[in-house]
Amino acid sequence: MRLLIVGSLEGHISTAGKIAISRGAKVSHVDSIEEALAAVRSGQGAELLMVDVKLNIGDLVTRLETERINVPVVSCGIGTHADAAVEAIRQGAREYIPLPPDPELIAAVLEAVAAESHTIIHRDPAMKAVISLADQIAPSEASVLITGESGTGKELMARHIHMKSNRASHSFIAVNCAAIPENLLESELFGHEKGAFTGAVARRIGKFEEADGGTLLLDEISELHPRLQAKLLRAVQEREIDRVGGVKPIKIDVRLLATSNRNLQEAVRDGDFREDLFFRLNVVNVRLPSLRDRPQDIEILANFFADKYAEANGVARKPIGQEALGTMRRHGWPGNVRELENTMHRSVLLSQGAELTMDANMLQLSGATIPTAPIDAVAPSATPDLAGEEGRFVRRTVAEVERDLIIDTLQHCLGNRTHAANILGISIRTLRNKLKLYSEDGLAVPMPGEVDSLRP
Repeated sequence: MRLLIVGSLEGHISTAGKIAISRGAKVSHVDSIEEALAAVRSGQGAELLMVDVKLNIGDLVTRLETERINVPVVSCGIGTHADAAVEAIRQGAREYIPLPPDPELIAAVLEAVAAESHTIIHRDPAMKAVISLADQIAPSEASVLITGESGTGKELMARHIHMKSNRASHSFIAVNCAAIPENLLESELFGHEKGAFTGAVARRIGKFEEADGGTLLLDEISELHPRLQAKLLRAVQEREIDRVGGVKPIKIDVRLLATSNRNLQEAVRDGDFREDLFFRLNVVNVRLPSLRDRPQDIEILANFFADKYAEANGVARKPIGQEALGTMRRHGWPGNVRELENTMHRSVLLSQGAELTMDANMLQLSGATIPTAPIDAVAPSATPDLAGEEGRFVRRTVAEVERDLIIDTLQHCLGNRTHAANILGISIRTLRNKLKLYSEDGLAVPMPGEVDSLRP
């Protein structure tokens, strides 16, 4: 765990740092947000930022998001800063740590961040076999290609391999090749020099350099442009890279992991992916089974997500009803674990009564379908009761229910997009795209800090 302390922490820097070091963290310190940004840009990196509550945490979080730097932020301050603590959480801080720092609290935060990054919940023999293979090859330096359907947990497996490797004390850096425009991805991977292109106002260390000594994950590598495939092949073969606008090559020491939900061998045959790069990456192939092929994991995952989102939303924990469990076991889960997670989140928010239920709305929102009874199986005299909470979804489209769930969650998060996306189990990019559509349709969308009900 690499911890970067930002600010004075009311004079408690030394104490906080010693506590974190005693818990196995590597600690560094800067005085300002500008220095913190410079540190993460320069490749020093951090897996957690501990920031003085007196600093502009909202600005820091926004700038990290803008530069696609994914690192959690916690705020710290003395007890008299209660209003500042609330504002820091509103602006995107994960937690607030009161000062003087408590050793057990700091330990809990560090452990939570570490656990969140690589814990794989499983019981099924099919998944146990995959974990066993991953553990066997993790200590090696071999490149690993992690494959499987969308939503099976490929990035989670990559983090697991890194944490089990000899590079675990160094950086784990992930890049989604499909989420970054091709004209920006080269700079994102290899870095750029000042003035290399319009907007390059300062030198920026790329992900290869940031991961030096550690592990670099190229997520959805099948989406990599052929021109960048050639540059990546050189980096893998020669263990050196060229920054955009640079004049000399830079040596790197990186273990490469890659993921794909496409068949890369077919992509090679179709001419969409370089064969030589495929063989360089596919030294070992770890294929994750779909959720329908690991049925014993459905119940324990469902309970894990139920606990997670009950806590995140501040609601009472409810057991999962037997009927709901039966529905989950029969469902095909085309979206795999990601679909199950989103479905359980909806169940936590929408279920009435003492148990978590599983109805058509909850599954259809994730793109799945449930077989319905034939029309003649319903008694003609059975008239649905549209009154009360139980009927609030009847005669409404899935899109309308999804919209209201998103807006409600955003209001719950006081307009904070990052927090809302985490709770909803979707990417910040997906959330922003949906909010843009809602705004274009004339719906008032909560902005950060707004708490009033804005639904028409």
